Amino acid sequence: MTVKIFIKRKVPGKNSVELALLLQKMRGLTLNQPGYISGETLKRIDKNDECMVISTWRSVEDWNTWVNNDRRIIVQSEIDNLLGGETEYAIYE
Repeated sequence: MTVKIFIKRKVPGKNSVELALLLQKMRGLTLNQPGYISGETLKRIDKNDECMVISTWRSVEDWNTWVNNDRRIIVQSEIDNLLGGETEYAIYE
């Protein structure tokens, strides 16, 4: 059964360009992962400092494999350091 991952981040305005580059890097890595179906990045209209990535995976196991991927962990660490906080994840089926 497919799962959708909702990834929420608070983005200070001064970091939006750097974040966009890191998200592109992450997306490039994600495209080659087994079980990855699609993803989109949305910017919240009423709160300029918030964005949401919605990622679709074939299974929660495929998502968990990706979460534990060493290359993903490095880029995610760069994102969290840039934003000064941890990224929030929610998994839905």
